[in-house]
Amino acid sequence: MTDFTATRRAFHLPAGITYLDGNSLGPMPVAARDRVAAMMADEWSEMLITGWNKAGWYVQPRRVGDRIARLIGVGPGEVVMGDTLSIKVFQAVSAALALRPGRRVILSDNGNFPSDLYVAEGLARAVGAELRVVAPEEVGAAITPDLAVLMLTEVDYRTGRRHDMAALTALAHRAGALTVWDLAHSAGAVDVDLAGADADFAVGCTYKYLNGGPGAPAFIWTHPRHAEAAQPILQGWMGHEAPFAFDLGYRPAGGVERMRVGTPPVIALTALDAALDVWDDVELADLRARSIALTEAFIKGVEAACPDVTLNSPRDPQRRGSQVSFRHPQGYAVMQALIAEGVIGDFRAPDVLRFGFAPLYNDLDDVGRAVETLARVLRDGLWNDEKFHDKAAVT
Repeated sequence: MTDFTATRRAFHLPAGITYLDGNSLGPMPVAARDRVAAMMADEWSEMLITGWNKAGWYVQPRRVGDRIARLIGVGPGEVVMGDTLSIKVFQAVSAALALRPGRRVILSDNGNFPSDLYVAEGLARAVGAELRVVAPEEVGAAITPDLAVLMLTEVDYRTGRRHDMAALTALAHRAGALTVWDLAHSAGAVDVDLAGADADFAVGCTYKYLNGGPGAPAFIWTHPRHAEAAQPILQGWMGHEAPFAFDLGYRPAGGVERMRVGTPPVIALTALDAALDVWDDVELADLRARSIALTEAFIKGVEAACPDVTLNSPRDPQRRGSQVSFRHPQGYAVMQALIAEGVIGDFRAPDVLRFGFAPLYNDLDDVGRAVETLARVLRDGLWNDEKFHDKAAVT
C-alpha cells in the first residue's frame, strides 16, 4: 500500500499555497537540491571531463530511462532520455512513417497539444505526407486503410479527456498503421500500460507529474519489435553505433539507443533522477485510485458550491486523467484572482479553468481549500478587480 503522506513529505511545497498546477510544472523534490549540488561539487568540479565515465554521465539517459519504464508499463532497456518533447515527437513520427512505406497519412485530433501538431505538420510538409486532424471522438472512425501513423496525446491537456489507448491502438493495427502516444499528461498521473496496449512508440516530458524541474529532458520508447528497424530522420551523434569513432557516415546504434540525438543534459538528468526516487515505493494502482478520489471530490465540491462554472472534463473518471477543468465566461480573471488567494491552477483559452491533481503530494485538504477559495472568488466577485483582466500584466 502506497504511503501518500510520505510521498507528500518528499516535496518542497511553499507555505500558504495550494498547488494544483503540477500538470504544467511539478514542485521541487526536497532531494533534488542536494543531489544537484553534490553532482556539481563532486563530479563536474573534481572529475571534469572524466565524469562522462567515472560518474556515468554517458549512460545516464538509459539508466534514468529504466526508472521511467516501470511507470509507463514497459521493460528495462526500452526507454531513453534526452532532448525536448518536440524532438522526440519528430523522431517517433518520422520513424513510424518510414516503417510504413507507401502510406503518407498522419492522423491526430484537435485535442492534441498544439506543439505536437506543429511538429507533425512540418514533418508532413517535408516528406510529402498529409496530416489529418479530427475531433477526439471521431478518431476511431477516421482510422482508414491509407493511415500510416496515429499520433495522439493520451490525456487532453485542456479537458483531461483520456483516450482508450488499447482500443485505438488495436483499430490502428487492424488498418495496418502504427501508433505514437504522447504521455506528457499521463506519465506519473495515471496507470499507463504501453505494453498491455501493444503500442508502437511513445514519448513524454518529465517536468510535469514526474517533477524533474523546468526544462527537464523528454523520454522516448520504441516497442522492441521496432527497435532494430526504426530509422528516425533526425540522426544525432549520440545515436550513432560508435559515437567516438567520428565516422562521417551514420550507423544507428542498437535498439532504443538510436533515438538519442544530442549530448545528455547531465545536470537536469541528475535532478530528475532525484525526483524519481519517490516512485520506488509507489504502486500505480494506488496512484490511479487516489487520482480518481481527488478529482471526484473536487468535481462534487465545485458543483455544489460554484453554480457559475460548468464542468469541461469527462464526468466518468475512467475517461479522465488526473486533471479537471471548468468553464467560466471570465475564466482568465477568475484564475488570476484564485492564484492571488493562494490556489494555483491555470487558464487555457478561451474560458477554461484547469486544475491538475498530483496524487503524490495533493490530498483532500487541498481539494477542500481549492473549492472554498474558488467559491469565495466567485461569490464575492474578487475576479472583478481590474488587475486580473490585464493579460499583458499577469503570466
